[in-house]
Amino acid sequence: MARALNFIVAFGLWLLLTWSVKVDSVLAGIVVAALSTVFLGHLFPRQARAVFSMSSVKRALWFVYYVPVFLIYCLKANLDVVYRVLNVNLPIRPGIVKVKTTLKSDMGRTFLANSITLTPGTLTVDIIDDDMYIHWIAVASDDPAEQTKMIVSRFERILKRIFEP
Repeated sequence: MARALNFIVAFGLWLLLTWSVKVDSVLAGIVVAALSTVFLGHLFPRQARAVFSMSSVKRALWFVYYVPVFLIYCLKANLDVVYRVLNVNLPIRPGIVKVKTTLKSDMGRTFLANSITLTPGTLTVDIIDDDMYIHWIAVASDDPAEQTKMIVSRFERILKRIFEP
């Protein structure tokens, strides 16, 4: 069952990334998904199996909700970075800030760190216990609580419903 789930997730990701249903692309996806299942299937985290299991419809719906929320914040951040590049008068105040997360699961923290890193203008540098160190292109506040609210809270509230028990 776990291998079948691994194959389905890998093949689904292949289809999403190639965005093609041509015969050669689908066959290549089947081969790549099968090879990754055979050689890397044992690395598939147990918690990921729980998140992507059929019994977890509520979590799946929250994940479906999370994708457009992430894309909206990503688009906003892209426009902000473009505006900062094109407007020489707009200040850039880079810095590394320390924010707190309330997520306890490794999978949740990984998703949060990757969501922050994939959003232009921010980069997750390190995670130590509940603290995340983020490089921010334009530090807007010196207050750690405000920084946490601005960077982490927008993703964390949804990720908690997906990855936390």
